Amino acid sequence: MDLKNSVAIITGASKGIGRAVAIALSKEGVNVVLAARSTELLLMVQKEIAENGGKAISIATDVTSENAVQNLIIETQKKFGKIDILINNAGVGIFSNVIDLKTQEYEAMMDVNLKGVFLCSRAVLPAMIKQKKGEIINIASLAGKNSFAGGSVYSATKWGLIGFSRSLMLEVREYNIRVVTISPGSVNTHFADKEKNESQIIQPEDVAETVLFALTMPNRVNVSEIDIRPTIKPR
Repeated sequence: MDLKNSVAIITGASKGIGRAVAIALSKEGVNVVLAARSTELLLMVQKEIAENGGKAISIATDVTSENAVQNLIIETQKKFGKIDILINNAGVGIFSNVIDLKTQEYEAMMDVNLKGVFLCSRAVLPAMIKQKKGEIINIASLAGKNSFAGGSVYSATKWGLIGFSRSLMLEVREYNIRVVTISPGSVNTHFADKEKNESQIIQPEDVAETVLFALTMPNRVNVSEIDIRPTIKPR
């Protein structure tokens, strides 16, 4: 698939994986729509992309708000006239034993990690179905496949995201829409365990390269799930 002049919405684009994906896509000629809650951080990423010859716009968005997500879609279509790619990357991780986890922390993870993906995916589908093509990439986590103490609710959201993605893929494949789930292990972002050797864990740019791989596969191919692990187990 030639990505040049396509239009991609990236949630959680202000830092970490989202920022790396936005920069990587812009280098391929993609018109990038940066979405996150922090306008200031979004504008910094937008400026970086522009300085390197790419095209990007910033739309402050709370993915848990249906109105905010609808505004994101409206503004994207107003600017570019279409939506080819959605990268559901926004996520919240709060790691604590269940007995210590606050209700509002539970709700925050459920709202962003699941409701946000649902709202954004549902919002882009009418345009993708009409044009009979589209790409939805959901950034999950190996925590959605591997349990660990302190990650009960975070893991539950990522298990849920993987299940959501599998079912959505079956619903929309007849419209030539691909749904891909990418599940990284620990990535060198604000989520990472800083006690680990940062040189041995996955970098945001590695996830961005994986996104590009999935997007540029032949149209007849849907690589529905990709797990990413470091080659050497971090110590």
